[in-house]
Amino acid sequence: MRSSRAFFHTVALSLVMTAASLAATAAQAADKISIMVGGYEKQIYLPAKLAEGLGYFKDEGLAVELLNESAGVDAENQLLAGAVQGVVGFYDHCVDLQAKGKFIKSVVQFSQAPGEVELVSAKHPEIKSFADMKGKSVGVTGLGSSTNFLTLYMASKAGLSPADVTPVPVGAGQTFIAAMQQDAIQAGMTTEPTISRLLKTGEAKVLVDLRTLKGTEEALGGTYPAASLYMDAAWVDAHKEEVQKLANAFVKTLRFIHTHSAAEIADKMPKDFYVGDKDGYIKALDAGKEMFTPDGVMPEDGPKTVLAVLSAFSKNVKGKTIDLSKTYTTEFVKNVK
Repeated sequence: MRSSRAFFHTVALSLVMTAASLAATAAQAADKISIMVGGYEKQIYLPAKLAEGLGYFKDEGLAVELLNESAGVDAENQLLAGAVQGVVGFYDHCVDLQAKGKFIKSVVQFSQAPGEVELVSAKHPEIKSFADMKGKSVGVTGLGSSTNFLTLYMASKAGLSPADVTPVPVGAGQTFIAAMQQDAIQAGMTTEPTISRLLKTGEAKVLVDLRTLKGTEEALGGTYPAASLYMDAAWVDAHKEEVQKLANAFVKTLRFIHTHSAAEIADKMPKDFYVGDKDGYIKALDAGKEMFTPDGVMPEDGPKTVLAVLSAFSKNVKGKTIDLSKTYTTEFVKNVK
């Protein structure tokens, strides 16, 4: 009898331990948050990898998985499909998607300028302004991406119709560089460190510079909130504790950016992000740091600028009533201590 009781006690204890282990595993899986980044090697999306490198996600008790996607529009599609819980991408997708009846919102606003540059191939000195782009192939990260939006806007501003230019999805980095070298594109919009790589070799020149607040205001008519963490509005409402923890991590990261040198920030990034030129990476970051917000708060006039830009050329947005208050929230970033 005693051995039988011992046996059943052992079995019961084993079952309890197994159940506890399964519960812990399930809890871990539930706590994991997947965030798709529209190219995490790009300096415009630097806060994603920097937050990870600084250990800020772990400090908040979060298990965050950063996934990489070269074009923001593809990251957006992953969010809409429910494959990820958040996207580090441009805020303008929040406005564009509301026009299509889908509600996503920026919960942490990383930047107040796009950090992009329209480059022109050195093989095409005839292109001196956007008006000269007629009939040209122009590189963008992806069709429907923010680089595509901004390219079409500036073409429209120069008096061209969307049919006058041919957007070509070439990604960023080496694929963008190869497309320009092979004359598959005569111009294109890209970010650091791709910009510096092409300028250093003399293969391209700057046509429009959206890396600074001044350049952005001149080209786009105001502050242009760009890189952000955006999420499905319904998911945000149902997971406020997790969203607050994400906001805590990212706002602390933005504070780090504004209180440390470009060299100190670069030291926290993966070495392959330098693409063999750490000094160039640091120089570009030092020049572009002002694009980042200090606190993750949406610039007050920013959403109106984005809506005006999209309304100028987009059939999806033009004439639609957009409730900008539903495209972002400052609830979480303003709670960060």
